[in-house]
Amino acid sequence: MRAARQENLAEHTAETAQLAHLLALLARDRFSAPVSPERVAVAALYHDASEILTGDLPTPVKYKNDALRTAYKAVEHEGARVMASLQPAELQAETQAWLTGSLLNDAERKIVKAADRLSALIKCMEERQSEFEAAEAQQLAALHEMHCPEAEYFIEHMLPCFAQNLDELTRGRF
Repeated sequence: MRAARQENLAEHTAETAQLAHLLALLARDRFSAPVSPERVAVAALYHDASEILTGDLPTPVKYKNDALRTAYKAVEHEGARVMASLQPAELQAETQAWLTGSLLNDAERKIVKAADRLSALIKCMEERQSEFEAAEAQQLAALHEMHCPEAEYFIEHMLPCFAQNLDELTRGRF
């Protein structure tokens, strides 16, 4: 994803774990859900760890269709297996369970996923509020003042695709 500020896996993981812990506290204390905030926070610390080996695939591609979703889940599971295999033998099973989230109940798993999505939403909001809005308007005004028909054509017909997200760019192309 293009971004004003590149985010690394550690930043995303820490933010997701903090959000997951908060959501789990709310679930337990406000909504009487049977969740462990501590277990949820630890699971969130591991939720994308296999991406160290596999890399990340943009969400719109991961979930584009059942075949891609199934294939990516297999890649994630294999990444978790390989990462766990790097641990001492006595830690491998528990490590793999954290990496796959299998230690969580359904409510806890949902909270980790919600925290992951909240982290992505916050990132989107930060990007939208970047300091480039004024610079964009200034560049557009300068281009219009040039009276260059080729540039005007590009602005009208081609530039909009640069503002499209991956879903919009690839709709119907997979």
